[in-house]
Parts: sequence; C-alpha cells; structure tokens
Amino acid sequence: MLDKASLLLGVLESGPASLSRLVADTGLKRPTVHRLVLALERLALIARDAQGRFVLGPRLGLMAAEACRDHLVATAEPVLRELCDVTGASARLYRRRGDMRICVAEVAVADNPSARDRVPVGVSLPLNAGPVSQVLLAWERPEALHEQLRGVRFTVATLAGVRRQGWAQSTGGREHGIAAVAAPVRGPGGRVVAALSISGPVTRMSAVPGRVYGSAVIDAAMRLSSTAAG
Repeated sequence: MLDKASLLLGVLESGPASLSRLVADTGLKRPTVHRLVLALERLALIARDAQGRFVLGPRLGLMAAEACRDHLVATAEPVLRELCDVTGASARLYRRRGDMRICVAEVAVADNPSARDRVPVGVSLPLNAGPVSQVLLAWERPEALHEQLRGVRFTVATLAGVRRQGWAQSTGGREHGIAAVAAPVRGPGGRVVAALSISGPVTRMSAVPGRVYGSAVIDAAMRLSSTAAG
C-alpha cells in the first residue's frame, strides 16, 4: 500500500489531478485509487483544490518544512523579521519541491488587514504564477525550463527580466489587491535554493513594489545566501 500511495503522491507532484488522471497515470484500479486518496485525504497528505481536483496536502508541506530545517531555515527568522520591520510587509521564505513551492518560514506583519495575504508555514502552492515562482524558475537550466513553463502565467521574457534585475514583482498575481516582491537565495556554487519574498496590500506597497523594495529584498536574500553557502 505504501508503494501505491507513493505512486499517487508522485503524480500530484506535477500539479492537481482528477481521479481519472490518477488512475491513468498510476495504472492502479479505480476502486484502489479512490480508497487510497480518501485515506490520504483524512491524513491531510492529499487535499482538493477549488475545482475538486486532488493536490498535495498541507501535512506534506509541514513535513517538508521540518525536513528542510537546515542551517538556512533555522537562521531565517531574524532576517525575515528585520525585513518585515524595514518594509512593513510580511516576509516569507520558500523552498521548491517539484512543481510546487512550500512556505518554510514566515514573519507576518502584526496589523495585516487582508486575509488574502496569508501563507502559513507548510502551505504548498503551484509554480504557475507570482514572483516567488518566477525567482525559483528564472535560473533553471534551459533544457528543463521549457517543460516548466507549460501552463504558467508568465513568459521566458519575464524570467529574463528577473535575471537581469535580480528580483521579481507582482500586483495581484496570486491574490487581488496584494503586491509582492521576491529575490533568490543562493547556496553553494550560486545555485538558487530558495526564494525570499515580501507581500502586502498594493495600497501600502505601491503599484511598482519592485522599484521600492527590490533592493531591501535582495540585501536580505544575500544575507541568507551567505548562510546557505556556509
């Protein structure tokens, strides 16, 4: 059963899937798949999106966050807190897992006026939109990037701009009325190992948040990069 459950989770690593797709991609019988997804859903290892499709569940995100509690994550909080204090925006650190991004650390502003700007630690989100996704994909190998760009809401030109300026921004990309800025955290050899982001209401962060806060986010990401490289 563990092997079969692993097959299902492996399919969901590439994004949301219907029951029919899970059956087709795993080769398992439909009653078996149905029984397993219900069991995994009860354990919060699988969840459902707004269209009723199956997705990786929040418990997997928490488990991944715990597994990633290396020196980078363990030392991220003071950097996030300082960035939050300087910008007045919520600060978060994301890791990539397959086609998903997982929030592994967060410092939220105390007076956050918007319920839409909440991404608790452990939450998994697809890599199809937003500045965090752009940062995590911008330095991907060209041969792998073509596959990653299927179904995303940005272009190769967008990623070229991210590489050129060192940060990515959005206004309303993930949630209406929310602005965000992200920059890469690098590990040994300059490899992108995480994305540092801030977010808050557009009315507070402006319609061009990258120009206003890009330098601050890059500086904080560089501090984390020195930790990751060490």
